[in-house]
This record gives sequence, structure tokens and C-alpha cells, in this order.
Amino acid sequence: MTEGKELTTWLDKVLTEIEGIEIRRKSSRRLRVDVAADALPALLELLRGRASYVHLSAISCVDWLDDGEFELVYHVWSYEMQSLVSAHTRIPREPGIYISVYDIYTPAAFFERDIHEMYGVFFEGSPDMSKFILTEWDGPPPMRKDFDSEAWVNDHFDWQNYNPEWLQEIIAQGGGIAVRPDEQRFSRKQ
Repeated sequence: MTEGKELTTWLDKVLTEIEGIEIRRKSSRRLRVDVAADALPALLELLRGRASYVHLSAISCVDWLDDGEFELVYHVWSYEMQSLVSAHTRIPREPGIYISVYDIYTPAAFFERDIHEMYGVFFEGSPDMSKFILTEWDGPPPMRKDFDSEAWVNDHFDWQNYNPEWLQEIIAQGGGIAVRPDEQRFSRKQ
């Protein structure tokens, strides 16, 4: 058996210590683990402490609007095993609260803050949930699938007819916008 195969088998065996997880091997260097929300911190502790997945490269969020859930994906890398584990868990959209893993992976604070700002998920125990990109933003979290950016813009800005001379020249030569954006879209009220 090759060393890589031995490490893969060893990791699969270690992961069975967490109950109720589903493991899908994407390749020899990529593993997807689906885990219940209450078991995710234990999985991350196990990966970091016993399996050398010491680098949290990202936490991403997917809004499953029809399911009423957010999917949080924790991407952890092992320099020793040269492999990536993506741990997937789902939480209810409402109230949209989960536990911070800052105490396991310090960089989690940045990713949690970003997800809070863009999706509205609050991470209990995270050191800072304040805005850092959308500091002047007063709207709802803009990455949620139920956020209607066009409606928000229409409610907050006045449209002005923008028709400078240079654009008029382009239109006179046959260029420019053929159909206005508001004429292209289907009305959401239909």
C-alpha cells in the first residue's frame, strides 16, 4: 500500500469517530464531509488536532432559500497530507445563528464577520461582528437570495436621464443601448 493510500485510509478511520457524518471522497486529495451543525466543532477539533488540518483557508456560505437553510462550508488544509477537507453543515435561515469556531481556527473571525455582513448569519462567540465592507449600508444582507437588488436601488435612488454628448454621437452612428434595462426585465408583479 502506498503512503498516500495509508494516510487516506487512516483519515477515513479517524473521521468515523464523529457520529452521523457522511464522507465523500472527491479525489485522493479532496474530501467532502457532511456533518450535523452540533457536531461540526468536534469534527474541526479532530481534523486540527489529530489529523493535522491546521490551515482554515475559507468559510463559505450558500443560501438555500427554498429549504430555509444556510449551508456553511469550512475548507481546511493539511500541509502534511497535502489535502483539503470541506466540512459542510446546514443551519436554519431563521434565526440564522451559529457558533463561532474562532477558538479552533483564529482566522475564522474574518470569515464569520464577512458571512455575517453579507448573509446576516450571527456567530456566537466571534470576537467582532461589526461591518467592515458595507460600513454605509443600511439595507438587508445583500447576498441573501431573497434580496432584490433592483427593487432596493429603485427604492433608494432617483433615476436620472443620462445622455451626454459622447453617448448621443455613438447612438447616432448606430451604437449604444438598443433596449433599456427596465424594458428587458420581466416584471416581478406579473
